[in-house]
Amino acid sequence: MGKIEIMGLGAGDLEQLPYGVHSRLLAADFVHLRTKEHPVVENLKAAGVQFESFDDIYESKDNFDDVYRQIADQLLEKAKTQDLIYAVPGHPLVAEDSVKHLLENEAGIEVEIVGGKSFIDDFFQAVAIDPIEGFQLVDGLTFHQDQLSLGNHLIIMQVFNEFVASDVKLKLMEKYPDEHQVALVDAAGTKMQKVTWCPLYEMDRLEGVHNLLSLYVPPLEKDERTKSFELTQAYMDAIVEKDVWVQSQTHESLLPYLKEECEEVAEAIQNDDIDNLIEELGDILLQVLYHASFGEREGFFTMEDVLETLNRKLRRRHPHVFDVVKADTIEEIDKMWQAIKAKEKGNSDETR
Repeated sequence: MGKIEIMGLGAGDLEQLPYGVHSRLLAADFVHLRTKEHPVVENLKAAGVQFESFDDIYESKDNFDDVYRQIADQLLEKAKTQDLIYAVPGHPLVAEDSVKHLLENEAGIEVEIVGGKSFIDDFFQAVAIDPIEGFQLVDGLTFHQDQLSLGNHLIIMQVFNEFVASDVKLKLMEKYPDEHQVALVDAAGTKMQKVTWCPLYEMDRLEGVHNLLSLYVPPLEKDERTKSFELTQAYMDAIVEKDVWVQSQTHESLLPYLKEECEEVAEAIQNDDIDNLIEELGDILLQVLYHASFGEREGFFTMEDVLETLNRKLRRRHPHVFDVVKADTIEEIDKMWQAIKAKEKGNSDETR
């Protein structure tokens, strides 16, 4: 049984490659590369290092997960009879799914992470930010806009072509103003480093998008985060603390307002008035926040309790969405839903 040593090629040119990693690569009989599209590879080639890459797999698979699984499978098969060196861009433990699959292998093959340097330190320097202020690092291929914390520095990696850049832009525009200034950071920390600032809406129109490109999105000021529920909660906390009228209210005193807001939502729906519907739904959400704040004030429950109860219910009542349960028709879903609710009622009765 062989062993797989995984080495990081760094984020750019040869100067970023740790001496120990460079020495081991030069001394290797053969190196397996995830991709040969990396500046260091030319140096290895000039030094006479023998290698092969897995670039051809990218052409034969429909998605990246299949690519990385096949790379891992091929390496594990070869490692049954020999020791291997596998080299990847950056650091092996930063956004390298093929490495993750190798580490999770059940074949008993030893996998050692030798090292490497990720792009992150050089990225911080390129855009002159201090990570202690709070930052979020996400994958441009898989992140969802609702995961973003708009008050933190945001780094989006793997923005390696125009299609990914366009998709990233559209997701970000759900949360950030179109004119928000962002920076495209190319080859951070290398002699080729280039930082280009532009409005968010223009980020996918710039030339030169490739595999060494990452995106920096500066944090929004507090009052700019108008599409964030975190801001809503922050405003609500301040109002509850400082507004005398709110402090004087109770669940019972606000009940007429809740009924009124529900009626206004119904009216907006009946009138097909979308703008008014948006506003009235916000008013109902405000009522929810009021009542949650009263619950917290009285020591009975918090908004987190409300969210936990709702999320557990959503998960429990939709096994056909989240589990392997099959329900393709409205009738099947209704039958399943009634059975789940009956079970919930039984458990509730037992609790009582």
